[in-house]
Amino acid sequence: MYVTGRLPLLLAAGALPVVLLSAAGVDEWLASAGWVLLCLLAALGDAAAAPDPRRITVTRTMPTRVLLGQPAVAELVLRNGGERTVRGRVRDAWQPTAGSPAERAAVAIPPGEVRTITVPLLPRRRGELRSRFVVVRSEGPLRLAGRQARIDQPGALRVLPPFTARRHLPSRLARLRELDGNTSVQVRGQGTEFDSLREYVRGDDVRSIDWRATARASTTMLRTWRPERDRHVVIVIDTGRTAAARVGDGVRMDAAMESALLLSALATRAGDHVHLLMFDRAIRARVTRVDGPGLLPALVDAMAPVEPQLIDTDWDAAFAQVRALTSRPSLVVLLTAQDAAEAARGFLGSLPALARGAHVLVGTVTDEQDPLPERPDAADVYRAAAIEQSAHDAAVVAAAIGRAGGEAIAATPEDLPPRIADRYLALKAAGRL
Repeated sequence: MYVTGRLPLLLAAGALPVVLLSAAGVDEWLASAGWVLLCLLAALGDAAAAPDPRRITVTRTMPTRVLLGQPAVAELVLRNGGERTVRGRVRDAWQPTAGSPAERAAVAIPPGEVRTITVPLLPRRRGELRSRFVVVRSEGPLRLAGRQARIDQPGALRVLPPFTARRHLPSRLARLRELDGNTSVQVRGQGTEFDSLREYVRGDDVRSIDWRATARASTTMLRTWRPERDRHVVIVIDTGRTAAARVGDGVRMDAAMESALLLSALATRAGDHVHLLMFDRAIRARVTRVDGPGLLPALVDAMAPVEPQLIDTDWDAAFAQVRALTSRPSLVVLLTAQDAAEAARGFLGSLPALARGAHVLVGTVTDEQDPLPERPDAADVYRAAAIEQSAHDAAVVAAAIGRAGGEAIAATPEDLPPRIADRYLALKAAGRL
């Protein structure tokens, strides 16, 4: 049983009868108690006369996946299997981060008929969102009280990373086509494949002249080269405690996911194999042996439920997992936050062994420093000093990464994905990948 908002109004309306009875000589407390008892009896009778909400059957239709921040709609189809019209309200029990409306939807369902209720959703958190039941309230004839039933009808919505870095993809794909396709780039050295022959023009590298072809032709012929395909790119996202630090409007791991998605979309278009590993002391997500159009859906689906863990990452175990994914990685991208020399000792100690067999990029998300106000207070000064100290520590770690054989890239959440993508293209153009 539940009571509606009309019952308090009815109780308040009893002030006038109580005053009249008191004027007629009836004890005021007795009159008040009698009025309250009368109202409660009316509410109990109204609840008893309400149709049984358990005769309502609920069917749910909704998408299974949606991008973070993208609206979605869940539909509840309610069928009245009873013999009386059910008037009341319905609530779909989503968790708060699903962004469902707080108010309950009003319904009136005649016997044997069906009504459809739409529940708009606007997810505010990545991962699995669930609604385990629907609550149906059936009001009595007086609308003072009613009956309530919980109907188990589970629903689940997987909220995927938004991939806002997708806007950088067209320009990078155009550059990739220049490297491998319409315009063959002339590069020499390890990591290139022979593409075709063409006539020599002034300014070309004479080391690329094909003397045998020149002898057969009537003009000087030049070899052109294109970046190799079928390379293995391994992306490791650190899910340890440093990934939980807030940077900008989100946490570091969210920016790492954006970088991984942009690089993966670019690498798979280039014909390379992409492997993803999300790791701290255990594997939180792994995607491997997926190529072509199915890669991005597999990545976002694997990333969606992963949350940072408040533990230190075991880098020896992480790099062992990298070697288990592929025996010959060409590029390993480590998306982590190594910005304190003391905390990065384990990472730096394990890095040289990995860097001997592959080109290693270490991407770190940094916070953007706002300029000090004209008249800073103590909090502003301390905040600026802390950011400067963090930048100095990060520079020390970046230098150590370089000495260990890796390459450090640090940028804000908006700038890190395109910078890593640009570095990938630069390695392709230089014939190093």
